[in-house]
Amino acid sequence: MNEKKIISQFRKGVLEMCVLKLSDGSAKYTGDLLKELKASQLLVVEGTIYPLLNRLKDDGYLEYYWEESSGGPPRKYYRTTDKGREYLTLLRIGWNSTVVSVNEILNN
Repeated sequence: MNEKKIISQFRKGVLEMCVLKLSDGSAKYTGDLLKELKASQLLVVEGTIYPLLNRLKDDGYLEYYWEESSGGPPRKYYRTTDKGREYLTLLRIGWNSTVVSVNEILNN
């Protein structure tokens, strides 16, 4: 199996958690989210992030607002909601538990 494909599948599984964390506190423009994810080597394309943002918004985990841009059309900024923070906490607990379990198996 292709190594890049395997790594891509792992990353898709944690992308939701990372987007919620990055949008927690200060609102983020989609371009900012993409830059931060890429800087952390979670390479994401626009075709992946927009459906994820819409789903998280529809589920009540993200909210958005429009802001005028000096260099073009208005931009949509996303921010994690209270419900999203609760969900993020559950995701982090699940992630940490999974990492411990997998490391235990891999290290034996």
